Amino acid sequence: MAITAQDVNRLRQETGAGMMDCKKALTEANGDFENAKDILRKQGQKIASKRADNATSEGAVLTNVNADGTVGKVVALACETEPVSKVEDFKNLAQTVLAAAVANTSGSKEDLLATPQADGRSLQDHITDLMGKIGEKIDVVSYETVTAEKVVAYNHSNGKLGVLVGLTNTGGKDVNDLGKDVAMQIAAMRPIAVDKDGVDANTIQREIEIGKEQARAEGKPEEMLEKIAQGKLNKFYKESTLLNQEFVKDPSLTIAKLLDNTNKGMTVTEFKRVAIG
Repeated sequence: MAITAQDVNRLRQETGAGMMDCKKALTEANGDFENAKDILRKQGQKIASKRADNATSEGAVLTNVNADGTVGKVVALACETEPVSKVEDFKNLAQTVLAAAVANTSGSKEDLLATPQADGRSLQDHITDLMGKIGEKIDVVSYETVTAEKVVAYNHSNGKLGVLVGLTNTGGKDVNDLGKDVAMQIAAMRPIAVDKDGVDANTIQREIEIGKEQARAEGKPEEMLEKIAQGKLNKFYKESTLLNQEFVKDPSLTIAKLLDNTNKGMTVTEFKRVAIG
């Protein structure tokens, strides 16, 4: 069966695949459009399988906060190379992923990828389709939700870093600017927990052992090692937990003090920092 340019263009319009891929699929399918579409989808599946272990260090991180500011979502759609992250099809897919996340009440990545789209096919099917078109691994590498009295989002200018921060005891005040400052603090200083109570036991034990070894290497007596290590642990808390960190814009304040000064008892309930690369 002869494949016309009009046939190829029609398939291209319906699938978004390249001209040569569409012509090849139509030829293989003997002009059957539905069969050709299946061939193109299988091409995406083959690429997904072949490139499954490839690193994805480029992409886009997007955030959304609902109208009343109580629920925030952050997603990261990753690809292998920077040029792919700049094409419109990839950008549009990232927006589709975010829209699916906003509509999805589950925090599960599996549930997100299974979200049906307008054509009845899953979000994962659409991701696989774009892999077939572009020839690169594409994956949702992060999907996080924060629910709080007040949620504020921050997106870094490079498009590859996003933060959600949840605040409580705001006293009904407008804390958007303050929340943005705290979110930017999280972006820059990479705290591992809100407060020391959120640091897992293994991390604490590791920091104590490191402190002891450092003190021992400095020739400190064995009976002093535990006390020295505890001092180093307190320094670790100050540097690595959000509420104990010095506020970047005003080092005379900790984040805890900054929030409390705005409204007595105001604090952070949780945060999510998502980055690609």
